[in-house]
Amino acid sequence: MPVLSVDLACRSWSDLGVVLLEQKGPQTDPRIVCEIFRWQDAGSPSVVELAIRLNTLCLERGVNILMLDGPQAWKSEDNGYPFCRASERELNTSAKTGLPGTVLPGTYERFVGFCLALYDALGRLGWQRLATRERLADHTDGPPRRILVESYPHAAWKSLGIPSLPAKRKCRVSDLADAYTALTALLPITTSQPPNHDQLQAIVGGLPGLAIEQRNETAARIVGQPPRREGGHWREGFIAVPLASTSGSTKG
Repeated sequence: MPVLSVDLACRSWSDLGVVLLEQKGPQTDPRIVCEIFRWQDAGSPSVVELAIRLNTLCLERGVNILMLDGPQAWKSEDNGYPFCRASERELNTSAKTGLPGTVLPGTYERFVGFCLALYDALGRLGWQRLATRERLADHTDGPPRRILVESYPHAAWKSLGIPSLPAKRKCRVSDLADAYTALTALLPITTSQPPNHDQLQAIVGGLPGLAIEQRNETAARIVGQPPRREGGHWREGFIAVPLASTSGSTKG
């Protein structure tokens, strides 16, 4: 089944990277086909409207794994780190979510607030945060769960052994071309159109979603602590990155 991956942005609809990833072809020669979506609405995306659009797209395309590049929760009181979640510490993320209301650096406050609200809005539509590192349970006795998985493209590139894509404002056309060439040389990826910076980030961030969907525990690394409710807020949560040695094989 396909996976939807989103490189989140809160200032413009056109800054969102939205990509549907699906393994196609025979098991002996699988390909990862990426369908790119472009939303060019004016203004900034609203949390509710974005949640509805993502949920609708997932329902239309049979998606049960939704990858989101943005923090899902605050730090737990007793996770052992003073200023961040365990997953953020392990991957050295750019933004750190501390105790509720605390974001480091402060320039990420708007983005973090947007992401947290989006996870909650999707939760109200029936989505659940990834709750375990272990193989997702089979659902022979009912419909499959719809799972939200946090991604972090910067770490995903490194995990694949490819230099991370520069920040968007610093990324040259040659950087984008080099990253795309390196990624497609490593993995059998095809895209419906040439990806821009946001869409390429969504592609690499979405790769572990395919491993989770296919229950292939060797193709993704899941770091952090399980998400939980604490003091009226969601805390901690996992981040998933692809594994270099087996990412090209999606056999479960």
